[in-house]
Amino acid sequence: MKLPGQEEFEVSSACENVPTGELENGPGSCPSPDGTSDTDRGDRGVPTDPLLFIQLNELLGWPQALEWRETGRWVLFEEKLEVGAGRWSVPHVPTLALPSLQKLRSLLAEGLVLLDCPAQSFLELVEQVTRVESLSPELRGQLQALLLQRPQHLIQPTGTRPCQGSAHPREASHNEEAPLKEQRQNPLRRKLPPGAEAGAVLAGELGFLVRPLGAFVRLRDPVVLGPLTEVPLPSRFFCLLLGPSTLGRGYHEMGRAMAVLLSDRQFQWSVRRASSLHDLLAALDAFLEEVTVLPPGRWDPTARIAPPKCLPSQHKRLLSQLREVKGPSAQHGALAEDRHGHWPQAPSPELQRTGRLFGGLVQDVRRKALWYTSDFLDALHPQCFSAVLYIYLATITNAITFGGLLGEATDGAQGVLESFLGTAVAGAAFCLMAGQPLTILSSTGPVLVFERLLFSFSRDYSLDYLPFRLWVGIWVATFCLTLVATEASVLVRYFTRFTEEGFCALISLIFIYDAVGKMLSLTSAYPIQSPGSPAYGCFCQYPDLGGNESQWKKTEPKDRGDISSMDLGLVNASLLPPPECARRGGHPRGPGCHIVPDIAFFSVLLFLTSFLIATALKHVKTSRFFPSVVRKVLGDFSSVLAMLLGCSLDSFLGLATPKLMVPSEFKPTLPGRGWLVSPFGANPWWLSVAAALPALLLSILIFMDQQITAVILNRAEYKLRKGAGFHLDLFCVAVLLLLTSVLGLPWYVSATVISLAHMDSLRRESTACVLGEPRSFLGIREQRLTGLVVFILTGASIFLAPVLKFIPMPVLYGIFLYMGVAAISSIQFTKRVQLLLMPAKHQPDLLLLRHVPLSRVHLFTAIQLACLGLLWIIKSTPAAIIFPLMLLGLVGVRKALEWVFSPQELLWLDELMPEKERNIPEKGLEPEYSLSGDTEDSELMYQPRAPEINISVN
Repeated sequence: MKLPGQEEFEVSSACENVPTGELENGPGSCPSPDGTSDTDRGDRGVPTDPLLFIQLNELLGWPQALEWRETGRWVLFEEKLEVGAGRWSVPHVPTLALPSLQKLRSLLAEGLVLLDCPAQSFLELVEQVTRVESLSPELRGQLQALLLQRPQHLIQPTGTRPCQGSAHPREASHNEEAPLKEQRQNPLRRKLPPGAEAGAVLAGELGFLVRPLGAFVRLRDPVVLGPLTEVPLPSRFFCLLLGPSTLGRGYHEMGRAMAVLLSDRQFQWSVRRASSLHDLLAALDAFLEEVTVLPPGRWDPTARIAPPKCLPSQHKRLLSQLREVKGPSAQHGALAEDRHGHWPQAPSPELQRTGRLFGGLVQDVRRKALWYTSDFLDALHPQCFSAVLYIYLATITNAITFGGLLGEATDGAQGVLESFLGTAVAGAAFCLMAGQPLTILSSTGPVLVFERLLFSFSRDYSLDYLPFRLWVGIWVATFCLTLVATEASVLVRYFTRFTEEGFCALISLIFIYDAVGKMLSLTSAYPIQSPGSPAYGCFCQYPDLGGNESQWKKTEPKDRGDISSMDLGLVNASLLPPPECARRGGHPRGPGCHIVPDIAFFSVLLFLTSFLIATALKHVKTSRFFPSVVRKVLGDFSSVLAMLLGCSLDSFLGLATPKLMVPSEFKPTLPGRGWLVSPFGANPWWLSVAAALPALLLSILIFMDQQITAVILNRAEYKLRKGAGFHLDLFCVAVLLLLTSVLGLPWYVSATVISLAHMDSLRRESTACVLGEPRSFLGIREQRLTGLVVFILTGASIFLAPVLKFIPMPVLYGIFLYMGVAAISSIQFTKRVQLLLMPAKHQPDLLLLRHVPLSRVHLFTAIQLACLGLLWIIKSTPAAIIFPLMLLGLVGVRKALEWVFSPQELLWLDELMPEKERNIPEKGLEPEYSLSGDTEDSELMYQPRAPEINISVN
């Protein structure tokens, strides 16, 4: 049976996610199953359908006082009127009884069907609906008067009590067809996009009717039917379902069934194009073929199903209809076409080799030059202001954290001041020149590890660190420029989720290990007092052996990370337990003795407090507490708020914890050096050539770190319009590496976490949405200004040194631990590791477990664990300097897995390599690993593709 509008549907099916907000590309537009918007399809000549608001008015009070009362409303999900509570229910997935659909079909088949009705008012519509031969003139007049009564709506304007329509039945006059004041003030109106239409369903029992009366009307021109609907929208559909009294609530359920049918996009598509009763019944039959039946006794009909986070695709319904219309051949053709749209696509233009020297770089420059002006004009939006504030705070938090750790790793050769200055200079330059200006440059965990290894190597062999580092940076810039010239960035196509997860897990473990390690070293320097001993230490001033009290002994700090008298401003003081203080001639608790709490104990307390606060605030964002604006602020600024609360607690208790070391004036942290690094210093000349070896390894690390982040940020799921610039980004990073090496500043590459935070703060979403449906994601506001302003403000923050010196180091360690835990807990690898420790009956219903045997999933996870363990062992041994080469080896391991796992298994567990992707559209899947099935055929194709690594944005 051919459905109305089938030809158009075959060209472009209806939208699978109904947008309820005003999309930026036009009212009523929505993404189609193939990823194109309705606006795009409209440009190709395919008509679009506006959003439909459906309302159910039920006739109550028979036989005493009859009145119409709104009892339900639909856009995509159902909301029921809870009469006792005087409010609308939460939106939920509607469930119907199968007999109600069957009775509805019978009533429509025998009733009145008017398509393209020319009525211009509610009165004209009522007159046409009641022109039924079975009605006598007297009954027709009674029915018209009843239909013209004003219904009662539950309208609750913001900040007021619920208001309802008049309880006294009145006959609507011509003047009363104008929308009521309550209708115009209905807050639901603001949540519906411009161009939305209404559909009214009237149902109920009427004693004076002898036989059921059914009518379905599609108005040729939508008309506002006065107070019939609670929102004054032009009505397109009108359905009347009345009949004599019956047992149960038969007509109520039939009314709900009609409303649910109209809320179904595919049924609505067909009915809008129906030309006869036959087409209307065909659309209803197609809906019935897709209905899922719940067995009685195993489901509570009163239970409400919460709306899904992601609506299922309509492709399967289309394919099943094609199977009925044109047979298996049509289904095969549609399936093949669908694979082209949903399987991994051919490489984007940015990742296609030109075969010319610097050809990719030239193309990136030409491509991005066309958007350069709009990169600044598109930033003229209020959202960009909040993004600047958010990313600025996150950037300085990152700069403080990595600056403090870098200062400890290099023994003060670089510190917080260099971190701020380098972040400002490199970041601002990158935002002006890069191909993807949404990227935020920062210090990263792997680069910090390499800096530590390079410093340890220089110290062990008595080398001058900064000149040696300068030559390493020169060679790294040379190697990166060579990679740009040879278009090596096209190799990022081989970075699948296997490589990304291994890299992300290594970064996360480095964060966690360093944070915990620093706290353990602090507690070893200042052991926590055992029970029974005094819980306090004391800073005592005591005379020297000559008895001259004007001269005092002084204990120098053993390590820059240790607390000392210098940190408290007590120059002539020493940290001693009370008994030792007394033996040296001090006076515990006397005038010269300053009692302070146990340093290690309270440092651990601050460390755990900052970590727990950041974690708790991040979880608030997805909780049910507080308004959405408050949840978003608390979640987005969780790290900043945790740092502020930790500093406040430290200040309130007056704790002598180790503080962040910052210079008091604008000069390098290392005394005696200028801003320009000498090329040789005390090093021999041949070291400039030998530096090429560690530079080669660092180049691999820079390439992996930069390009993996670029791959994640430029995925198609983010709907970026201006394209990527892999070659141009790597070129900019190479030039900035050379600049920071000359100035003795930290090295910077794209930071995944903070870059995702930047993109998340610039999300474009529909401005309105109906309750129960998430806002439609439209893409990212692509521009250069937010990043540029952020880094300018970061540079100005150099003068915050008097404030930064009060930040306790344990608080920074806690933030560092939080960043590591948040990152590693968000990847699929972590979930598969949890499956190793989970009995099968308690495992979650993951989609991959439906298609891949559990033993194969465990094998894949075990291989990833082995690779991660090998990387960690190499990083922790004297051979750690070669660990960037091992990162590159992950790509080779992934390639070798094609000999162990079938393409179907890799498709679910990871991704296919480029060669396999090209073979699928040409050859299709072989029978032994076909994805087709009776109930879940081609399930992977219809899953929304989300970023493989969804790292916490803060």
